[in-house]
Amino acid sequence: MKNHHKLVLASSSPFRKELLRKIHSHFDTASPDIDESQKEGESPLELSTRLAFEKATALSTDYPNQLIIGSDQVAMLSDTQLTKPGSHEKAVEQLTLSSGQIITFYTSVCVLNSRTGESITDVDTCKVHMKVLSQGEIERYVKRDKPYGCAAAFKSEGLGIALFEKIEGDDPNALVGLPLIKLTQILNKMGHKSL
Repeated sequence: MKNHHKLVLASSSPFRKELLRKIHSHFDTASPDIDESQKEGESPLELSTRLAFEKATALSTDYPNQLIIGSDQVAMLSDTQLTKPGSHEKAVEQLTLSSGQIITFYTSVCVLNSRTGESITDVDTCKVHMKVLSQGEIERYVKRDKPYGCAAAFKSEGLGIALFEKIEGDDPNALVGLPLIKLTQILNKMGHKSL
C-alpha cells in the first residue's frame, strides 16, 4: 500500500501551504497552538528545531494516524533575531539594520508519525547577503511588498529578491519557509514517496 499516510501541515502560513503543494497535492492543514518564545541559553538553531518538533507534536492527538509536518524559521542578523515586523515602521527599521549585512536563516522541518511516535527533524541553513540599500529603496520596497508577516521584513518570493546581493544555501524554498529538499528526503525515509 503506497502512501497510505495522510499528510498534515502544522501551519497556518499561506506560504508554507503553497510550497507543500509543489510536491504533494493532498494534505490537511491545522494551526498548532504553541508558545514560540526562546528558552534561556537556547541557540537559534535549537530554537528552530525545537519549535518545528513542537508544532508537529501539538497536532498529534487531533491527527492520531498521520504524518504531521512542522516547520519553523529563525532569522538572525549576527546576534539579533529578526522577527516578523508587524508594521511599516518596524519593517523599515529591520531593513535599515540589515542593509549591506548577512542574514542567516535556520529553517527546520520535522515529520512526526503520530501513530508510532517516530519523528525526524532536519534544518536548512541559508545565508542572505543584503545589498546596501538607501532609505528611499527601503521605503519603496516596504510600501510595495508589505512584508509585515515575514521574518527579516522581506518576501523572497516577491520583490524581496531585489534586495539581495546573493543567497548561499541548498534550497531556495527554505527561505520562503519550508525546506522541500529535506522534507522530501524525510518523507522518503518514512515510506511516503514523492515520486
